[in-house]
Amino acid sequence: MKNTIQQHGPSNTVYGMGFLGAVIYYISHATGFWMGVLGLLKAIFWPACLVYEALKALGA
Repeated sequence: MKNTIQQHGPSNTVYGMGFLGAVIYYISHATGFWMGVLGLLKAIFWPACLVYEALKALGA
């Protein structure tokens, strides 16, 4: 059996910090419970939206 070690520490750390920042931002600006839930979902998917908008701006 072959042992493989995969290390993705720096990228996970950057995503995790961005996620926590987005959660804090969206929940602190939520006006109700369901807006807080929507903010949590937005915090999960913000990297995909960022890449989409960047590619759209570049015309790719």
